[in-house]
Amino acid sequence: MLVLNCSTKLLTLEKMLKSHFPESLKVYGAVMNMNRGNPFQKEVVLDSWPDFKAVITRRQKEAETDDLDHYTNAYAVFYKDVRAYRQLLEERDVINWDQVFQIQGLQSELYDATKAVANSKQLDVQLASFKAVRFSPVSTLPDTSLLMSSPPRLTHLSVSEADLLNRTWSRGGNDQCLRYVADLISCFPSVCVRDEEGNAVSWSLTDQFATMCHGYTLPEHRRKGYSRLVALTLARKLQSRGFPSQGNVRDDNTASIGLLKGVRAEFLPCRFHRLILTPVAFSGQGHL
Repeated sequence: MLVLNCSTKLLTLEKMLKSHFPESLKVYGAVMNMNRGNPFQKEVVLDSWPDFKAVITRRQKEAETDDLDHYTNAYAVFYKDVRAYRQLLEERDVINWDQVFQIQGLQSELYDATKAVANSKQLDVQLASFKAVRFSPVSTLPDTSLLMSSPPRLTHLSVSEADLLNRTWSRGGNDQCLRYVADLISCFPSVCVRDEEGNAVSWSLTDQFATMCHGYTLPEHRRKGYSRLVALTLARKLQSRGFPSQGNVRDDNTASIGLLKGVRAEFLPCRFHRLILTPVAFSGQGHL
């Protein structure tokens, strides 16, 4: 195991990962954030350098953590050889197996390789798999004058709205998510549409892997073109900062899939996999 903490080498790693798109997108996004201030206190672990075969991004050991917070306790994985990834998992101190955490990646063997090691350590593994997407370069935004008689006000989210996002996110509804969403709003780009009273009615934000997430419009404000406007605006904002505008969508979310097709987003050949791992000691915690 090697912890890569040299700023020059991290910039080199960023460039190297770019040549392995789209499978490396999650790790690439995390490394980009590390190289631009590291607001989520991440670090990189590899099997070797510079000819690595597996790389994992993780929370720094000294960062304050909640053992039940799988949102923040998150790892991103990319490997050239799945055996090297499994060997890295088996090494001491690479993963904190004593807390609830998640692993994200875009490679098909990720679940089987992770589960094999997790089973030996008596952790439950829950897999969620989604279509992975990436936005094409956004040069112009929709004409907002066509959306309503008075154009909507586009701005960014406020930390004070974290509770609203926690309540409306399908993955939310708990204290860990509330804190996580507040951190995302504080650290990364977001976009929202506000009504005449200044209330957020449609939004999307960016996570610790530079992934567009939690795209949502309040039910009473749907079918007004807000979701399309928000998605394209956030994609353009990320692209202007050099980030890949990536996301994921459930297979049964026909409305979002239709929107993505309408804006000519690219559906990637690989799928996005999120694994949530829970030690036996924490199994039975209802919100996990």
